[in-house]
Order: sequence, then structure tokens, then C-alpha cells
Amino acid sequence: MRFFWEVVRRAFRQETTYRLAMWAGLATNLFFGLVRAALLTALLPAGAAVNGMDAAASVTYVALTQAMIAFLRIFGMTDVSKSVYSGQVAMDLLKPTHLYTLWMGRELGKAGFNLWGRGVIFMALFALFHPLVFPGSLGQAGWFLVSLGLSWLVSFSWNFLVNLAAFWTPDARGVARMGFLISGVLSGFYMPLQLMPEWFTRLCYWTPFPSLINTPVEIYLGIVPAGELGVRLGLQLVWFLVLAAASQAVVRLGIRKLVIQGG
Repeated sequence: MRFFWEVVRRAFRQETTYRLAMWAGLATNLFFGLVRAALLTALLPAGAAVNGMDAAASVTYVALTQAMIAFLRIFGMTDVSKSVYSGQVAMDLLKPTHLYTLWMGRELGKAGFNLWGRGVIFMALFALFHPLVFPGSLGQAGWFLVSLGLSWLVSFSWNFLVNLAAFWTPDARGVARMGFLISGVLSGFYMPLQLMPEWFTRLCYWTPFPSLINTPVEIYLGIVPAGELGVRLGLQLVWFLVLAAASQAVVRLGIRKLVIQGG
């Protein structure tokens, strides 16, 4: 565990050296967030709420999803696949921890910085342009944080799994882009699932993707009924365990392929 937390600490410190990139990312995020908020509110009937979402809740939904982009690596990551192509994965396999755990530590350090640098600060800046909705109680805020942590675990496991395509393909970027397109639609990143047809929403919940975005944001907004809260959180935990197990199984297959090829 000491090694894991040392990896987390170093990844966090590395992120703090790119402060200019953080501010540039915040500016870009803010611009697209304001555009998305304008488009989404334009779709809602004036002064009306759709499935519990009025204009203020919709704007807050946009703000939260934009704030979570860097924290959850919504647009995907290519670091693992690059390590396979460069041969760095061979050195990583010599470290005293599983490849999955090693990359979890690296990504957790980055996520910790981005939660503050591109999450909390972004929400404060966005609030200067639009009034935002806040959790109605400390309990609701607490469950949101629990769900947010679970969403990170699901997101990391999904991104890691997608990157493992590098063991079998000469360029995994196409796989990563396809993964982002699918997850963006089914997670509710582009459009809240509350505003989607019911049959489509049910279909989405057969996948892990609502656990990335939709579940934590709906808990934050208070849309999730109290009786359904445990089910939503449990579903997030189940998807994390499934994706984590799948990732480790695929890692074993990938390592076997490397050994067989003598690389």
C-alpha cells in the first residue's frame, strides 16, 4: 500500500507543474459549458420541468458534467496504450504491484488534482454566469460524494480496459474514440437521461455508462428517490467490480501474448 500511495503522490505533484494547462482547460471548459447550457435550456418549455428537471437543474447538470470531464477522463485516456507501444509496459510489470493497481494509482493522483483544479474552481466560475442548484441536505451531498468516488472507479476501469486493446492492435486510438462516443451517449454526458425516452434510458442501465455521469449528477440534484438510492449506488459498485475483473483478466491475456512473442 505504501508503494501505491507513493505513486498517487507523485502523479498529483506532476499535475501541479502544469498550471497553465489547467487554466487553459478551464477556459475551454467554461466556453463549451455555457454553449451547452444555452442549447439545453432552449430545448425546455419556458418555466416548465421535464421529469423533475427545470431550467436551473438542467444548467447545473451541464455544469457538473463539464466539471467532471478531467476528473473522470470522460474523453478517454491513451497513456496505457502508449506504454504498450513504447515498451514501457515491460518496466511497469517489474514493479511490485499489479499493472491495473499501478495505473489506478497514477490516475488517482491526476484525478485528485483535477477534482479541485478543473472541478471545484470550474463550478465557482460557472456560478458567475448561471444560478446553480445545490444539494438540499448534508446527507444528499455526502451520498453524491460517495457516488462520485464510485463513478471514478467505474470510469478508470473502463478506460483501462479500452486501452488494453493496444496488446492486439497497432493503433488503439480508434478503439478509444469509439469507446468515448458510446459512453458519451449512454452515460448522459451529451444529454441528461431524464430527458431521453424511457425505453432508451432502460437500455442504458444495462450498461455501465450511466454510473459514470448520470447517477452522481442525479443524486446531486435530488432526482433519485430515497428508495432507489441504494440500488443506484449498488449498481455502480457492481459495474466497478465487473470492469475491474475484466481488466485484470485481459491484462493476463495481454502479458501472455507479450511473453509468447518474446517482447
